[in-house]
Amino acid sequence: MSVATTDLVFDADRAWVLNSSVALRPEPFGALLYHFGTRKLSFLKNLTVVEVVQSLPEHASATDALAAAGIADNDRPLYLNALAALAASGMIVQPS
Repeated sequence: MSVATTDLVFDADRAWVLNSSVALRPEPFGALLYHFGTRKLSFLKNLTVVEVVQSLPEHASATDALAAAGIADNDRPLYLNALAALAASGMIVQPS
């Protein structure tokens, strides 16, 4: 499934990883993401999204990461939109 963003299309059937310029700091509410290149700070307020983002390198696609996290089909659009927003802001990228 692809989700359109302002600059790119997030393709959930492709591999994604945390940008090497981004630090993820777990917090009780979820996590903080800081992009050292853009100085952008993002808050993840959902522990499952944090789990999915951290597990992205272990999976062939974002779809596989969602399945491994036990995300039900009817809940996937919410998580796909979150991942698409992270991709649009450069927090996650396709591996090179």
